[in-house]
Amino acid sequence: MEPTNAFARTSIWGLAHVAAPEVVTSAWIDEQLAATFERCGIRPGLLDAVAGINERRWWPEEVTFNEAAAMAARVAMTNAGVVASDIDLLISTSVCKHHLEPSVACAVHHELGLSPSCTNFDLGNACLGFINAMNLAAMAIESGQARTVLIVDGEGSRRTQLATLDRLKLPSATAEDVFDQFASLTLGSGAAAMVLGGPRSEGHAFLGGITRAATRHHELCVGDLEQMRTDTGKLLVSGLELAKVTFDAALAAGWKWQDCDRYVIHQVSAVHTSKLCELLDIDTELVPLTYPKFGNMGPAAVPYTLSTITDQLVTGDRVLLMGIGSGLNCACAELVW
Repeated sequence: MEPTNAFARTSIWGLAHVAAPEVVTSAWIDEQLAATFERCGIRPGLLDAVAGINERRWWPEEVTFNEAAAMAARVAMTNAGVVASDIDLLISTSVCKHHLEPSVACAVHHELGLSPSCTNFDLGNACLGFINAMNLAAMAIESGQARTVLIVDGEGSRRTQLATLDRLKLPSATAEDVFDQFASLTLGSGAAAMVLGGPRSEGHAFLGGITRAATRHHELCVGDLEQMRTDTGKLLVSGLELAKVTFDAALAAGWKWQDCDRYVIHQVSAVHTSKLCELLDIDTELVPLTYPKFGNMGPAAVPYTLSTITDQLVTGDRVLLMGIGSGLNCACAELVW
């Protein structure tokens, strides 16, 4: 049985990632919180030992989220062989925003010198925004509403982590505070971008996929630029349950995802990755990892990780993209390289 909801005329023309330059180690974070850990009886090294995150990156203070997104966009456009006037739809999926309005997309549109006729807007859905935007782009391309779509994402964890460290250094900080805000310390900075269009001999087919929601869990992870509070245990269990529901629904719909060549999953932690692979019977050798050195880059994580392995993929490779985002939502999508 073949899936009836697959896209037929959408391909990826170009992809890029840009690493933030400043390396921040988990050992350094442990040093900042040494007094709190000792007072609260918390063993240092949890970021390394449990989350599997040794480092994360920060942008320099003067780099804005839209500037980071535009950096990746320029590389993706070059890789796709397109110029600013070719782009007729721009979607920014950045979670990180300096203000509520205008949209991040407006600033990126200006940075890149895109045409006044280029529709531009933000699409926000926590860590799933980029995959959602790929589906929306395919809808626009296949319906004839757009010819060339640029998706961008720029994320930064400097402000959130510095604010979190300041709170957790206070004498009033408790062990509960540390664990509630632990996920904030796993975040990372980075940027990714993708250009999609119609069929191309050198393009990579985007077939689309499936999504499922379990929004009764929308309060398990709530964040802004100052802090992110998470019920880590419940979030893990509930996210895995939703992933299983989504994967099983896809198989029932005709998607053949048991034997993909690569699985690019959202980069959360070692625990999340190992348990997800075990649950879905995915060979961990087929799962590229960026979280150990770059942390959780939110919606940039999936395209960023995919971009890092493009030189390893060969024509015909089937790649499954999968993410579970706060809310909860789960999305999976298949590419054919």
